[in-house]
Amino acid sequence: MLKFPRRQFLHFVAGAAALPFAPHVARAQAYPSRPVRLILTTTPGGPADVVARPMGQWLSERLGQPFVIENRPGAGSNIGTEAVVRAPADGYTLLLVATGNASNASLYEKLNFDFIRDIAPVASLVRGPFVMVVNASFPAKTVPEFIAYAKANPGKINFASGGTGFASHLSGELFKMTTGVNLVHVPYRGQSAAMTDLLGGQVQVMFDPVVSSLSHIRAGKLRPLAVTTSTRSEALPDIPTVGDFLPGYEASIWFGVGAPRNTPSEIVDRLNREINGGLSDPMIKARFADLDATVLSGSPADFGKLIAEETAKWAKVIKFAGIKAE
Repeated sequence: MLKFPRRQFLHFVAGAAALPFAPHVARAQAYPSRPVRLILTTTPGGPADVVARPMGQWLSERLGQPFVIENRPGAGSNIGTEAVVRAPADGYTLLLVATGNASNASLYEKLNFDFIRDIAPVASLVRGPFVMVVNASFPAKTVPEFIAYAKANPGKINFASGGTGFASHLSGELFKMTTGVNLVHVPYRGQSAAMTDLLGGQVQVMFDPVVSSLSHIRAGKLRPLAVTTSTRSEALPDIPTVGDFLPGYEASIWFGVGAPRNTPSEIVDRLNREINGGLSDPMIKARFADLDATVLSGSPADFGKLIAEETAKWAKVIKFAGIKAE
């Protein structure tokens, strides 16, 4: 046998022990070496784009490779999601995860993937409120008054949404489940079409993102009754939360970043660190504040916990209301 001096032998053993970890370290340091795609499951120009683009720019600058925003809408967000599920688990195809990913697990009877199993959580980004708004001519001025009026007039109040299974729809169904009121759901092809009929009085109530209702509220065309998050909206600081009257009620629109399962943990962790750095940047925080969105920094495990909780919550609502995807 070869004989080594003790010190040289110990260095050899230590070096050999580190070898299994060297490829992982090198992989994390080398990532990314080419452009990264961030898949959005919606059409261009919506809230998802407004959230994704500043973060994509931040990651491009921090990591030295383009983060390309790619819109892949269709099938209630499932086409874009499946494209990421089927992509190589190398960190070069990412998904902008949204509220709809959590609800789709129960909304669709047959999917070609299991979202919680097949998408690795990377980082949460933001959470934003809906506001419960009524037409200015509607008699109720508070949530308790609305509930009393609805119970006295069962089936006579129409509530609008941007479509069956949309977060705006599920927020209203959660309200129905919590209060026991009978509201008639009227789905539209998008929030803007629903807003047109709400302003015209054809429907009476809607759960709408604050940012898209704000101008109508300020003009006196809509009356805000409450916001749906657990805390008040900075844009509407004088408006209470639904939870002030219905303890435990919470509904929101949220976004984060996910990757195909089995994406190396070193890459996930590096992306998480850089994303959290972006969320603390004053310019990015200001852009999100314009959406009335609150940043949600945290670990991959924190984001995974949020996804699991939201999936379970909306599954109960979807089952209660008997909602089926159109």
